[in-house]
Amino acid sequence: MSTSQAELLDNAPAAPERRKLPMSPLLALATAAFMGILTEALPAGVLPEMARDMSVSESAMGQALTIYAMATGLSAIPLAKLTATWNRKKLLLLSVTAFAVANTVTAISSSYSLTMVFRLIAGVAAAAVWAELVGYARRLAPPHLQGRAIAITMAGVPLALSLGIPVGTFLGGLFGWRLTFGLVTVVSVVLLGWIWATVPDAPGQQPGTGEPILKAFRLPGVAAVLFVVAAYVLAHNILYTYIATFLDSYDIGGSRDTVLLVFGIASVVSIWVTGALVDRKLRLLTVVSSALFIIASIMLVVLASNLWVVYAAMILWGLGWGGVTTLLQTAVTDAGGDRGQALLVTTWNSFMAGGGAVGGILLDAQGPKSFPWSVLALMVPVLLVVVIARRHAFPAKRPDNG
Repeated sequence: MSTSQAELLDNAPAAPERRKLPMSPLLALATAAFMGILTEALPAGVLPEMARDMSVSESAMGQALTIYAMATGLSAIPLAKLTATWNRKKLLLLSVTAFAVANTVTAISSSYSLTMVFRLIAGVAAAAVWAELVGYARRLAPPHLQGRAIAITMAGVPLALSLGIPVGTFLGGLFGWRLTFGLVTVVSVVLLGWIWATVPDAPGQQPGTGEPILKAFRLPGVAAVLFVVAAYVLAHNILYTYIATFLDSYDIGGSRDTVLLVFGIASVVSIWVTGALVDRKLRLLTVVSSALFIIASIMLVVLASNLWVVYAAMILWGLGWGGVTTLLQTAVTDAGGDRGQALLVTTWNSFMAGGGAVGGILLDAQGPKSFPWSVLALMVPVLLVVVIARRHAFPAKRPDNG
C-alpha cells in the first residue's frame, strides 16, 4: 500500500546494480509496514478488555480500528500532494514517531475520546508510511530484483496481522493490554534508530511534476483490481476486527490466542508461497486466495461451534489472506503504475475502516454469528471478478514492466 512512490524518489540517486539485495534497509522498511498495521489492528485482539476498561461497548471500541483506517484512507491522496516535495526519510521518521506517541497515549489513557484522537493521528501517519515503502524498495534494488524487494518490504503487512496480533493478544492476556501497547512503543523507538542508520536519504519530487492520480481510474484493469481490494478487505476486516467477539459467541473465546496463532502460521506460509510465485502465477494465486476464504467462511457458517473446524477454517483463511497484499499491490501496479498505488491506499484503508463500522452495525443488529455470512456475500463477487477480468486486471501472463 503506497502512493506515487517512484515519482517521489525520482530525484534520488539510482541504486547501483548489485547482485544482492540490501537487506537491512529493506527489513527496516518491512518493520515500518509491520508497525503501521500492528498499531492499527492490535485493538482487535484485546477488544473486550479495552472496551471494559474504557467503559464503552465492544462495537464502540471497534471504532478504534475504523478511525485509524479511515484517517489513512482519506488522507492518503491529499497528504501525498502536500508532502510531495518533502525529504522522504525525514517524513518516514516523523511518521514512525507518531506511531510511538499514539501507542504511548493509548497505553496510559483512560479517556475514550483522547484515545480516538491519537488513533486518528496515527492513521494519518500510516498514510505517509505507505507513501514511501514501495518506492524505496524499488530504488534500493537492481531492476531484476525489484519485485522481490517489494515483496520483502510489504511482507510486514500480513506478518503484523498473522503474527504481531496473535502475539499481542497473548501478551495482553498475560500482562494486560496497556503494557502490550507500551511494548509497541518501545519497538517503534528502536525502529527509528534503525531507519536513521540504514535507510538512505531521498529528496521529494520537484514542484509541478507528477500526473493527476484520479486519472488512473481510466486505465484498463484498475477499476476491477480496486473492486477486488475493496470487497476483499471489507470482508476480512468485518470478521477479523470482531474475531474475539465471534469466538465468544460460541464459548470458545478462551482459545482466542491459539486461533489467531493458527491463522498467523498459515498466513506466513502464504507469504512465502506468494513471494516465490507471484511473478509467474499472479492470476492463479489470486483465484486460489479468494476461493480459500470462501470455503473458510462456509465452514464458519455451518460448524463454528466445533473448535477443530474453526482451526481448519483459520488455516484456509490464513492461506488465502497472507499473500493478498503482495498479489493486489502487484496487480494494481501492473495495471495503473504508481497512480494505481495511490488509489489502492485510499481504497484499502477506507474499506478497512468500513470493516470496523459495518461489523459494528452487524454486531448490534444481527449478532456476531452474521459475520461469516457477510464474508460469503462479499467474496463470491470477488472470485467472479478475478475470474472474468483476465485481460487487464488479472492476466495469466503479467506484463513486462521492466
